Amino acid sequence: MAGEQLQVLNALDVAKTQWYHFTAIIIAGMGFFTDAYDLFCISLVTKLLGRIYYHVDGAGKPGTLPPNVSAAVNGVALCGTLAGQLFFGWLGDKLGRKKVYGLTLMLMVVCSVASGLSFGHTPKSVMVTLCFFRFWLGFGIGGDYPLSATIMSEYANKKTRGAFIAAVFAMQGFGILSGGLFAIILSSAFNATFKAPPYAVDALRSTVPQADYVWRIILMVGALPAALTYYWRMKMPETARYTALVAKNAKQAASDMSKVLQMDIEAEPQKINQIVKEKSGFGLFTKEFAKRHGFHLLGTTTTWFLLDIAYYSQNLFQKDIFSAIGWIPPAKSMNAIEEVYRIARAQTLIALCSTVPGYWFTVALIDKMGRFAIQLMGFFFMTVFMFALAIPYDHWTHRDNRIGFVIMYSLTFFFANFGPNATTFVVPAEIFPARLRSTCHGISAAAGKLGAIVGAFGFLYLAQNQDKSKADAGYPTGIGVKNSLIVLGVINALGFLFTFLVPESKGKSLEEMSGENEDGEQQGEAEHSSAHNSRLDV
Repeated sequence: MAGEQLQVLNALDVAKTQWYHFTAIIIAGMGFFTDAYDLFCISLVTKLLGRIYYHVDGAGKPGTLPPNVSAAVNGVALCGTLAGQLFFGWLGDKLGRKKVYGLTLMLMVVCSVASGLSFGHTPKSVMVTLCFFRFWLGFGIGGDYPLSATIMSEYANKKTRGAFIAAVFAMQGFGILSGGLFAIILSSAFNATFKAPPYAVDALRSTVPQADYVWRIILMVGALPAALTYYWRMKMPETARYTALVAKNAKQAASDMSKVLQMDIEAEPQKINQIVKEKSGFGLFTKEFAKRHGFHLLGTTTTWFLLDIAYYSQNLFQKDIFSAIGWIPPAKSMNAIEEVYRIARAQTLIALCSTVPGYWFTVALIDKMGRFAIQLMGFFFMTVFMFALAIPYDHWTHRDNRIGFVIMYSLTFFFANFGPNATTFVVPAEIFPARLRSTCHGISAAAGKLGAIVGAFGFLYLAQNQDKSKADAGYPTGIGVKNSLIVLGVINALGFLFTFLVPESKGKSLEEMSGENEDGEQQGEAEHSSAHNSRLDV
């Protein structure tokens, strides 16, 4: 089969792990570092925004964002991400990965900075500006998903491809961690410099005017890592698989990869023409695509959708869970900046103990265990731990059992990241044909973000207390945290079942997975057998 494969692609498949692999991981990974920082840092500052802009004189509790504003601030970036994944995924197949890659990065840099600026000083104008720029920030972040995954999968070798794509995604863990650490340092510095009493002692003075700088700086710093990698992104050559199989430029592909791999590669234009002739070049909305990859796309979209409902509902509402179990004291016993510090500290602990290790377990084991086994195992344990948290929920809320709750909660996260959160990102970049790879990854990722929106918005209302007097201000009664956790457990169990639609891609070349080699393989066996009757290689 390798004989039928283009020499340039075969060279990439069998290349030993070398320096260019690591530069590709860092260049693509810094985008993901920024994505995670930008998406998750908003949950560190929402309580502060409520105190600054929605303070009510004489109220017993500090101001909080009204439900519709909170939903918009938390969720608008996710809506932008969904749109960006679909648009840039499609564009990455149309124009090439590299051309679109710099564009998404610039959008992220500009909108990160702009989201910390406000036009006007009334609560409404500040929130509208913030939401506008967070939407476009999300749009840029959305483009990074399909492009980073596709670029990494097309650059990697067969043997360690899973680990390389997972390593790009694992940079998310460092992004979340850095967001938390930066917020801890900044809030500590501001708290030490601008002393303020707790809200219960002096409601007005508990929020110092300088607190307005804290949330802006936290949001704007997200632009830095992305800006630093822009130059390197622009220097990266287009992937050989796009140049050869989609743009059909054998000479360019061979010359680009000769430089990257530091070896001589033959151009083979005749072979490309032969492959192109054999391929009818079926599109996304064709019977041929549905026959070959329909179930695969259904598998990658549903599993990512179900995973993200659970994943984002937890992540965005960590601070509420921490308050419920007493890790974060009542809001009125702290001043505004101290509250940022406490929320950041709790999130950073979770990231350090479970999120970051989970990602790197996947990187270490994905090419040994395979994607399928890791995803099944992850969904299985997430289901188990969700039910273990939910069924005896009242037991976990007692003061003595708090540490147990946090350990169980951390394990759920650990198995999300050493499980479907990483594999749902890796697999769509491996199993579709080169000309549709970025689009299909974008569709799968957008399904995930739809799940994130359901998780973030739906559970904001669902998790409210069943007793109206105990629900957050402005919210209707919900089904409570316990029942919400049971619903999440059922969602994880569904994810387990849908995993069976996704094929295993461990150790196989991209062309073997996508069926782009089948025709060449058959031709070797029977000179003129019809390429279109090729069997689907799962």
